Amino acid sequence: MEVYTIQVEEGKPTVGNKPSCGPVYRCIYAKDGLLESPVGIDSPWDFFSESVKRYPKNQMLGRRQVIDGKAGNYVWQTYEEAYEVALKIGSAIRQTGVNLGDCSGIYGSNCPEWLIAMEACNSQGICYVPLYDSLGPNAVEFIINHAEVSIAFVQENKMHSILMCLPRCAHLKSIFGMVTGEQKKEAENVGVSCFSWKEFVFMATANCKLPPKRKDDICTIMYTSGTTGEPKGVILTNKAIIAEVINNEHLLLETDKVFTEEDSYLSFLPLAHVFDQIMEIYCIYKGASIGFWQGDVRYLMEDIQELKPTIFCGVPRVYDRIYTGINQKISSGGLSARMSFSLAYVYKLQNLRRGFKQDEASPFFDRLIFNKIRQVTGGRVRIMISGAAPLPRHVEEFLRVTTCSVVIQGYGLTESCSGCFTSIANVFSMMGTVGVPAATIEARLESVLELGYDALSDVPRGEICLRGNTLFSGYHKRADLLDEVLVDGWFHTGDIGEWQPNGAMKIIDRKKNIFKLSQGEYVAVEVLENTYMQCPLVTSVWVYGNSFESFLVSVVVPEKNSLEEWAAANKVKGSFELLCKHPEARKHVLEELNYTARKHQLKGFEMLKAVHLEPSPFDMERDLITPTFKLKRPQLLKHFKECIDGLYREAKVL
Repeated sequence: MEVYTIQVEEGKPTVGNKPSCGPVYRCIYAKDGLLESPVGIDSPWDFFSESVKRYPKNQMLGRRQVIDGKAGNYVWQTYEEAYEVALKIGSAIRQTGVNLGDCSGIYGSNCPEWLIAMEACNSQGICYVPLYDSLGPNAVEFIINHAEVSIAFVQENKMHSILMCLPRCAHLKSIFGMVTGEQKKEAENVGVSCFSWKEFVFMATANCKLPPKRKDDICTIMYTSGTTGEPKGVILTNKAIIAEVINNEHLLLETDKVFTEEDSYLSFLPLAHVFDQIMEIYCIYKGASIGFWQGDVRYLMEDIQELKPTIFCGVPRVYDRIYTGINQKISSGGLSARMSFSLAYVYKLQNLRRGFKQDEASPFFDRLIFNKIRQVTGGRVRIMISGAAPLPRHVEEFLRVTTCSVVIQGYGLTESCSGCFTSIANVFSMMGTVGVPAATIEARLESVLELGYDALSDVPRGEICLRGNTLFSGYHKRADLLDEVLVDGWFHTGDIGEWQPNGAMKIIDRKKNIFKLSQGEYVAVEVLENTYMQCPLVTSVWVYGNSFESFLVSVVVPEKNSLEEWAAANKVKGSFELLCKHPEARKHVLEELNYTARKHQLKGFEMLKAVHLEPSPFDMERDLITPTFKLKRPQLLKHFKECIDGLYREAKVL
């Protein structure tokens, strides 16, 4: 078996209060030293300005033209056109009194103006601060005040939220976006100037000289939504972002095919989140095209069909929807079609396991069978990248076999400037893992013996710790938080990993999401949720327990079609909402969940005793998930408190 990491330091035993640590590893592509940002590139602005010189007429930013309420073709700005606007916006920002190192907010969902505002800030060495589109007015107000944001770019549909904040935002002096006369008057009444996008462009000074940028300058303060407490402002320098982008190029150059000016990328993951932002900066560096979705998940697949991207980045929830949709179509086909698909699937899977590359594993079945599935994502996708949470193994395998695309899974945090582990293209043994350390970082595991994880055991397990060139520079105004996670130069991620024999990392747990049941048994709740998610009857699972109770209960969102098929077969009538309340439906789902648990050898205390069926998906509108679809456990408990109490009462009676 080929191993894709090299050891650079020995492990360390327990000393006093310090836990033992495993050896330090790098990926084989950094065996001679960690990758650093190249000489001559001092800011992400240099990526953009160089691409403008190389590809001035290339399509850069596209959005669908809407005529009579119907979305049509993509309409594009070239690199040259976007560059001219960014220069003017940057100059106009300076005209409002914002200087080098000051903070500018960007508030809205993905659109061309978001990226142009970002590049305008980069041009002037101004720190841009994403105001999360999904955090609501209170968090936006907190971020504006905490980062001392003095000017904000605001999307039209977010103007109402920002206006509500203005009386309590002393530092904010200017906003620009689409404003009505009444909104402009409302802002000016509290001393804030309002400008439209066009007005702001006209404020630009001709031939505005750009200030010099340094690698150690702060590029952005990116507030993490978090699952508890106030948002934390993660400081990312120019150097970290440049190194992360170059790492993407370096890894693809070593293992597959780099992005080129011929590629196109669909922008739909939140630009306020580091994962999508790094991918789009990489696209800009390579002169690729970025097309924006309409902002409505109902039309996502339609946008994909119109753009026909070659690069697709998603989170597990998106890929699970694609997987479910394709499987439903296959199941509804005739017997002959299902048998042909099964034969092709098994044949290609065997070849992938033997080490064949994606495009060599089964060209015949790719053309005959799998090309139809490839059309679901527009027919041109060559690389699929998944991040934000572990991708279920069965979904990853399905995508690798059927989509005719290289599938790459990665792991990262805002603090690691996006990906710090990435699976290697066309290496099938990476499946089910997040791959090897990025070329910019070193990694080790630290033992968490109270949870049974030993970094020095035959199967090394422990908290993932990082150091290197793409880590953050601290939390804005919160040095105390940095001291909690940065110990002896190592950033402690809070995630529990397990080294695989080939050098890849598998995420198996979350250090903080551990609780003890009343009988003293520890429960790793995320591990259980990942197991229960493999039940085909559910689309979302939240498992709950506490130290005052001896068993677990759960709120799940059922898979609508599966539940309705069960109802039809068992002559249970009613809408989906009524089915979710039906005692027999709840009993059926609970039995299937615990069947899945037994199949995966969960312990008795890890089984569920009662379940509530929730017809509405966990969403950001109710503050139940983060922008990267992680469960917000305190908020879920608050929202479903009565339901949880009822489940415990019910289970104790039974």
